[in-house]
Amino acid sequence: MAMAAAAGGNQVHNVFVYGSLLADDVVRALLSRIPQSSPAILNGYHRFSIKGRVYPAILPVENKKVSGKVLHGITDPELYILDEYEDVEYERVTVDVSLMDNSNKTQALAYVWSDKNDPNLYGEWDFEEWKRTQMEDFAKMSAEFRQDLEQPESKTRIATYESFYQQDGGRPLMP
Repeated sequence: MAMAAAAGGNQVHNVFVYGSLLADDVVRALLSRIPQSSPAILNGYHRFSIKGRVYPAILPVENKKVSGKVLHGITDPELYILDEYEDVEYERVTVDVSLMDNSNKTQALAYVWSDKNDPNLYGEWDFEEWKRTQMEDFAKMSAEFRQDLEQPESKTRIATYESFYQQDGGRPLMP
């Protein structure tokens, strides 16, 4: 499948998502569509909460696993948007994930937290709790980021995030 797509000079990618991108609203805000997806498990990683941030981080941790989903058919331009969105806090790596609907293993790209020794990581991040308390604002912030990305002088996602959450009367985040 990837071969045929690559012939046109436009590759498609599988991307494993595990945090805010599990929410269709956030994906739609960024990509203007909801790609096909499959539930998946990433073994050997843990999903942490981050102090002062509402989104999670994953890092390799033995005998742990992260449940998420694989977005299929992500195009190069869409991957560029996701790269900009994940910004310098994350590093894009290739991982092996297990698809839950057929237990096949597949390779996917995943955004792993850049700072392996970050003291701000703790506990475990809870998607359902996030969905209930944060999703609506986060989708708005993501839409703002996406519109801004079209501008020649676009802000980084971190800058968009920080100004959005400060103007929202939320507690100011550490610079």
